Amino acid sequence: MYPTVAEVLALPVLRQGRPHVVAGVAGLDAPVRWAHVAEVADIAHLLRGGELVLTTGVALPDDGPALARYVADLAGVGAAGLVIELVRHWNDKLPAALVETAEKHGLPLVTLSRETRYVSVTEAVNGQIVDAQVAELRAAERVHETFTALTVAGAEPGVVLGEVARLTEQPVVLETLSHEVLAYDAAGVDPAELLTGWPARSRVVQIGERTGYHPGSGWLVTVVGARGHDWGRLVLVCADQPPHRHRVVAERAASALAVHRLVAKDVDGLERQAHRAVLHELLASPAPTAELLARASALAVPLTGRQLVGLAVRPKLTGNRPALSTPPVLRELAEATVLAARRAKVSALVATDDLGVRALIALSPEANADTVLHRLATDVHEARGSAPGVLAVGTTVSTPAEAGRTLLEAGQVAAAALGSGGERVLHRLSDVRLRGLLHLLSGDERVTAFAVRELGPLLQRDAASGSRLVQALRHYCEQGGNKSAAAAAAHTSRTAYYQQLARIEQVLGVRLEDPESMLSLYVALLAWDLTRSSEEDPPGRGAQ
Repeated sequence: MYPTVAEVLALPVLRQGRPHVVAGVAGLDAPVRWAHVAEVADIAHLLRGGELVLTTGVALPDDGPALARYVADLAGVGAAGLVIELVRHWNDKLPAALVETAEKHGLPLVTLSRETRYVSVTEAVNGQIVDAQVAELRAAERVHETFTALTVAGAEPGVVLGEVARLTEQPVVLETLSHEVLAYDAAGVDPAELLTGWPARSRVVQIGERTGYHPGSGWLVTVVGARGHDWGRLVLVCADQPPHRHRVVAERAASALAVHRLVAKDVDGLERQAHRAVLHELLASPAPTAELLARASALAVPLTGRQLVGLAVRPKLTGNRPALSTPPVLRELAEATVLAARRAKVSALVATDDLGVRALIALSPEANADTVLHRLATDVHEARGSAPGVLAVGTTVSTPAEAGRTLLEAGQVAAAALGSGGERVLHRLSDVRLRGLLHLLSGDERVTAFAVRELGPLLQRDAASGSRLVQALRHYCEQGGNKSAAAAAAHTSRTAYYQQLARIEQVLGVRLEDPESMLSLYVALLAWDLTRSSEEDPPGRGAQ
């Protein structure tokens, strides 16, 4: 808002006086709050700081100690500089006491070798300051209007941060109070450079007020929160002391973000959204970029030099049928997973999808992955209580490039395990075996055609007569061909059940005691189950 001493000296009205800086060059960047003409020596106590004092020197003393005291008093009240005309009192040069004391205190001391109209100087300088203040007020009004509109529209955090970057032309980051990056706009700089090592860098930046500038880091920081509940910080990265306008932008943006969180309390929190975005890109990117790795690290989940394990959590109801994945259920699952990861003292990216929770666990190279995962799964099951779920993990991998594979495997294992009927605490790829293989092939039309070809006549018979021959066949296959055990599982008398088996053989034209026939029919049943499941949950669902 204010011009510097150097900028004032460059004005034409002063340049015609041939200004020469004789001391205090280091202070030329000091802002000039006002230009003030003063022809008395006892002027310091009337100043407020930031004034550029203009004098002809006619009222200044000639003895050294008095001149030194005069300059020291000006420096003591924070004067921006002292301009003396070498015309009326001193004609050639200033007394040494003036020059030496100004240099000692870093106060710019300027001489003018020509007579100068100080009234013109004050008009030019003070007019420039007033114009700048008016422009600042107008800019603040535009900022107010902009962020009021964003608040009313319920703008997402990314939109708000984009507006901050546009108005300030500086990178901006929204973080939690635990220094995890929720959103950012790099404003044209390298995102990887902006975010690398963010949590560690952020922890050392502490301010004693809601909004303040930290010169050591070059950060303008404002606290984000409402109703006495602070939950984040907005950081504007600017190497130099930011103008007041930037402070206004940061504070209005923080207010818009706080209101958005209050209004959007029924949707996923910003933390889960940030985690979801990183997980989505890991699934989509065969080679994670430096920016993506930096984003994960900024969420306190470093991916390099770690054991990485994909985790999928799916709710289920009795009978092993998938539960209705409503937002409250998904948030409960996600919260249980986050808390379990904290108890296990492991870093994790955790987000909801259409079917449940997807997570990437990052373990230290020395950690026992099996022990940690079993503890985490146990905690999730205990937290869910009467609403059980299926937890599945993918293969443990060692590079970020393999993260997508272990995430996909975890989802596939979870989907296959939902229909397995097992009560394991944790399901792995090796646990789902044939069912897992068929799930991997569930989108293949040839597998569907095989199931229809094997079971078609039986399905048609059940549909036409209301019989339950397919279910009878399922019990037979699941009991490994043991007819007595299958009858008991079907809660049917042996005589009636044996009649059902004879009818199945008649309809299909096969002998169930033939091992290959039973195996083929069991594979067809599993494939048919997956086909029906994919019709209820279309391909791609849950991959967000």
